[in-house]
Parts: sequence; structure tokens; C-alpha cells
Amino acid sequence: MYYIGIDLGGTNIAVGLVDEEGKIIKKDSTPTRTEREYPEIVKDMAMLSLKVIKDAGVDLKDVKSIGIGSPGTPDEKNGILVYANNLRFYNVPLRAEMQKYIDLPVYIGNDANVAALAESVAGAAKGLQNSVTITLGTGVGGGVVINGKVYSGFNSAASEPGHMTIVVDGEQCTCGRKGCWEAYASATALIRETRKAAKEHPESLVNKLVDGDLSKIDAKTAFDASRQGDKIGQQLVDQYIKYLAEGLANMVNLFMPEVIVIGGGVCKEGEYLLAPLRKMVRERVYTQEIPLPDIKVAQMGNDAGIVGAAMLGKD
Repeated sequence: MYYIGIDLGGTNIAVGLVDEEGKIIKKDSTPTRTEREYPEIVKDMAMLSLKVIKDAGVDLKDVKSIGIGSPGTPDEKNGILVYANNLRFYNVPLRAEMQKYIDLPVYIGNDANVAALAESVAGAAKGLQNSVTITLGTGVGGGVVINGKVYSGFNSAASEPGHMTIVVDGEQCTCGRKGCWEAYASATALIRETRKAAKEHPESLVNKLVDGDLSKIDAKTAFDASRQGDKIGQQLVDQYIKYLAEGLANMVNLFMPEVIVIGGGVCKEGEYLLAPLRKMVRERVYTQEIPLPDIKVAQMGNDAGIVGAAMLGKD
């Protein structure tokens, strides 16, 4: 059997036909064009799904289900996307709309959760029953897989690790609270702290790497400076890894997964990030007397949304 996975994003809709092992047989994409009303967007999703099935040379009767991964909060039971700010979706009946065009079971899930499922089925956590996937980007997203299934709570809104507090009354978070992990461990937070340090230390290599233009600072800048022996760059990297480790240690203490998978652009730093991170996490968990999870870089990349969404319908 095959499964359709749809990665519904604010910029593009990506659709793939996926086999039982999580391998993409055929995929395609189209702009989301979020200025439109949701029926037009869902119609595009459906038409692109039918096109991918046809292009793969597969009969519709051999497709078991459709899965949709989307930002925001889904009502998994009723197939409704309750809220997705960047799509301007509010209480959108995704399942019912899709079934106007394709008579198949339709499952929906949060994009971070389906990314975690993809890593569990075909990525860095393949073959393991219990894993946590954390994505470091504009914010900090996450998904938890327990006994091979995504944990999403009674209301489909669980697993928002970026919004656990790690510093009481700390940095302002976009969610309205202060001191959230996201405000310290996201790529956005690293950029903020790097710019602040560059202003305070104009002599640092950080400034030279961007020719004094602080708007050019990105999540790589501090790491690049650190690698070249810059004291300020090293301080920034050490501080960032410390905050990242605090949150990961909390995830270990809560879930004790077999592996923690980390995705996002920051992970391109590889072992320069992971080696000290593993050490700091081990120092912070509540026990040293038992085997602890490994920390790995995500493997699924841009295909995570398609594969994870497709696997929502797999038994």
C-alpha cells in the first residue's frame, strides 16, 4: 500500500506518494498563496495529490490514506485545523474539504509532530520506539514519539517544548511568557545575542566576519568566529549550548527517549555543536547511573513533512 503525505506550509504545498517504509516514490509542490480562501488552497492540495498518484503510475485503490502536516493546532479526531496563524486558517475542516475530491481517510497533525514521526520511521530514530525530535529555527519546535506513535495530548496540542520556562522572568517570548526555552535556544535567540555581543565588543571577529553590518549576522556567525579562536565567539557558542542543554536535559528527564534528534540549520555545525552538547546534557540529567539517550542530527530534511504526514495513516 501507499500513502499520500502533504506538507502544508505558508510558502509551499509539498505532496508525496510514500511507501510502507517511508520512502517517497514521487513528489511535487505548488505555491500556497495564502492570500486565498481555504477552499481554494485545499483544492490545490487535492489536485496535486491526484497528480502525484497519476505521475507515479499508481492506482488510487492502492493508496490507503492521506495525511496532512500543518503549522498550528489541529483537532486530529475531527480533522479540523483549529488555528494556523501564518495560513490565516481558523477552524478549517481539512478532512471534509479533502474528501470532496478524494474518497480516502484523511489524517491531520502538527508539522513538528509529523517531522518527529518521519525521523522515527525513516530517519535518525529509525527502528526505535521512543524518540524526541527538536527543531531549532525561528522558534524551537518539537515532537515526541512514544511506542512508535506521536504523542499529542488529549486535545492534539501537546509537545511544545519551546515554551517551557528555563529562566524564570527571563527573555520575552513571542508566546507572551518570559524565559521560554525558545527565547534562548532558537536560531533567532542566537542571532539576537550575537548582535548584542558585536555591539558591545566592536573589536571581536564577529564584527569583521560581517564587515561591521550587524544585519548580516546569522546563526553561523558566532560558530564561525569561535572556530577561528575568537573569544567572544566562543563565549556566545558556550552560552548557546548551555541553554540548549538545559532544555534537552528536561526532555530527557520527562521522556527518557532512546534518542533525541535535532534538526534545523544550527545542526549543520555537526560535532562542533553535538560533542559539547552531549556532555552538558549528561551533566544536567537527574541520574548518571543508567544508559542515557544519544543525541543525533535529523536526517529527513525537507522531506520530513511529507513522510511524517503520510505515516499518520499507517497502522
